[in-house]
Amino acid sequence: MSSFNHTVIEEFRANAGHVGGPFAGSELILLTTTGARSGKPHTVPLGFVREDGRLLVVASAAGADRHPAWYHNLLARPLVQVETGAEEYEAVAVPAEGARRDELFAHVVRAEPGYGEYQERTCRVLPVVELRRTHEVPSGEGGIAGKLLDVHGWLRAQLALVRDLAREEPQGGGGRASLGLQLRQHCLAFCHSLEFHHRSEDAGLFPYLEQQHPHMGEFFRRIGAEHAAIARLQDELVRALDAPGTGFSERVERMSRELEAHLDGEEAQLLPVLRALGA
Repeated sequence: MSSFNHTVIEEFRANAGHVGGPFAGSELILLTTTGARSGKPHTVPLGFVREDGRLLVVASAAGADRHPAWYHNLLARPLVQVETGAEEYEAVAVPAEGARRDELFAHVVRAEPGYGEYQERTCRVLPVVELRRTHEVPSGEGGIAGKLLDVHGWLRAQLALVRDLAREEPQGGGGRASLGLQLRQHCLAFCHSLEFHHRSEDAGLFPYLEQQHPHMGEFFRRIGAEHAAIARLQDELVRALDAPGTGFSERVERMSRELEAHLDGEEAQLLPVLRALGA
């Protein structure tokens, strides 16, 4: 991180989003991505434009001929953290494509003409990225049981969105050269979240519960085997993103069936235990 960005970030966080210097009077956000290679968090201050309740950011790099690092990061890891002056939340970063990108860029330039000047400086098409807040519908239940239901609810909703997008993709004839960025980003967000959730269960929640309920050991071993099987399906799904025409939609449908059965079975066994523990 440059010393300039570091200073802006510190000032932003210390003053509820207000900064001075060259950004005085401007609205900024802080966008935190995960390094595509390092796996470490990477935070940058960015200007933005609102559109239908969403935030748009442009990978302009002030008109440089290369995309900024944060753009490459979000292509690899679409789940990002957004800080405004008033709140912080998670979002899925989705670059717009084709006519949608052109429409959004025109909207951005009307609001902030400087982005038009940046585009004139370079031959690359400046990406416009929509930051789509991950709308989790709270279960209304507290404790670990409520958190489990909330995570499962988000996974179900995200997979349903991926399934719907996959069904809209053109089929046959060997497939397109690439799948749409909207489908790709949501699929990766789902897969990364699922992987993190299952690892957290295997390493933390399940060992704790087995200590409290040793008779459930066989159940946890079975669930662990299901996690491994789902991980294999997940890996196949991610690889299929780069090889369209190889039954991607069918892989999504299979993942949907397997995951729904897994989540239903896990909830049936775990929720009564978690509620009894008051956890």
